[in-house]
Amino acid sequence: MRKRHIKCLVGITVTTATAWGAAVVPSSAAAPGDPQVVRPGGSIQKAVNAAGPGDTIFILPGTYRESVLITKPGLTLVGIGGRTVIVPATTKPKAANTCAADGNGICVVGTKTKTVNDVHIRSLTLSGFKKSGIWASWTDGLTVRRVTSRNNGTWGIAQERSTRGDFRRNTVTGNGDAGIFIANSVSEEGGATDTRGTEIRNNTLSGNRIGVTARRVRNLLIDGNRISGNCSGVFVVGDESKPAAGAMTISGNRILGNNKFCAATPRLSAIQGSGIVLTGSEATVVRSNVIRDNVGSTPLSGGILLFKSFVGALNTDNTITRNVVQDNKPADLANGDTSGTGNTFVSNECGTSVPAGMCAE
Repeated sequence: MRKRHIKCLVGITVTTATAWGAAVVPSSAAAPGDPQVVRPGGSIQKAVNAAGPGDTIFILPGTYRESVLITKPGLTLVGIGGRTVIVPATTKPKAANTCAADGNGICVVGTKTKTVNDVHIRSLTLSGFKKSGIWASWTDGLTVRRVTSRNNGTWGIAQERSTRGDFRRNTVTGNGDAGIFIANSVSEEGGATDTRGTEIRNNTLSGNRIGVTARRVRNLLIDGNRISGNCSGVFVVGDESKPAAGAMTISGNRILGNNKFCAATPRLSAIQGSGIVLTGSEATVVRSNVIRDNVGSTPLSGGILLFKSFVGALNTDNTITRNVVQDNKPADLANGDTSGTGNTFVSNECGTSVPAGMCAE
């Protein structure tokens, strides 16, 4: 089957996929270039190992007890939504599968000199992994869509050292840290990296520690997400390194009632009732969000908060405009970083601000 036909099959409906899969030879017998099909009792990892760059792997309904390591470009994994479930293996992972050894569900991993490009993960569920549901490092053009990632120990979906990621229409709940986590690196310090337009759009994020964390990165979009029931909605984290975090847009999100309490960590104070928090950010635009009912009594509580980072980095040249920010406590808008310069609050519909006078009249 030619690759143009494979691409057409990626968008098939659940009904068609199930019927089609029943008539296709098992993945172990698939001809080169044909889509691989994994059935219950089969191994997704074996199908990945057998696939060539650009191939598609369909995963039929069932529960798969394994972790999947992807190091080839252009692969597409397609499940059947909530009926295709990947959970941790019950046996000790093989040493070669570093994804399993690190406690992750699906890993897409390249290197500094050779990124893994254009991998697509669609319509499946990951649950109960010690670290992350999906982990990506040194990737370009990774897309994750209509994936459910729930009840993982650290992150639901995480990406570091990567560019042009696209995360849309995912449901990410009950994870120990961020639902979606974008970072320059988790293993070393350093200035913010350019994600070259990574997009986080139209996801549902609830019951995590933080809905979305953007840590020491630049040039990304967080748009149209529904974020509720976390300790904090969106958290932009910078430090004293250069370039600074920021140059991003946070727009069109509904950030409601993020009032779960999360205790302090060695890096961060307790969090509760935080809508959007900027720490050490520059040139970030926060616009046209609806932020309501985020209530807490921690230093980071409130609707939209500028806060000097815990290593002393200031917020500079950020624009907060045309947001509806209501019924957040202790304040709808709070500039707790008065040493920062060039930060503007314009045309926001709100009731309370610290200092006073930042709400539109």
